[in-house]
Amino acid sequence: MTQTIVTRHKVGNIGTWLKGHQDRLDAFAPAISNLKTFQDTDNPNSVVMLIEVTDMEKFKAILNDPSLKALKDKHTVLETITVSMPIEVK
Repeated sequence: MTQTIVTRHKVGNIGTWLKGHQDRLDAFAPAISNLKTFQDTDNPNSVVMLIEVTDMEKFKAILNDPSLKALKDKHTVLETITVSMPIEVK
């Protein structure tokens, strides 16, 4: 079952980060079907991704894999990465 999530984090250099889009798609390909990127209007180095996750366990494993650190560094990703899940409003 596909689940839509939102991630948010800051980057050191938005130009460098944007050039890494295909790297992100490749890294998360086993766990996602779509990824849309947004930039905050008041902070160009703050980004949000709307992600269609097909396998949440794989997604979490990839996100927490220590080998992803090199990719994060290359793309100037600044910790903390916030992951938001949908909630059902009744």
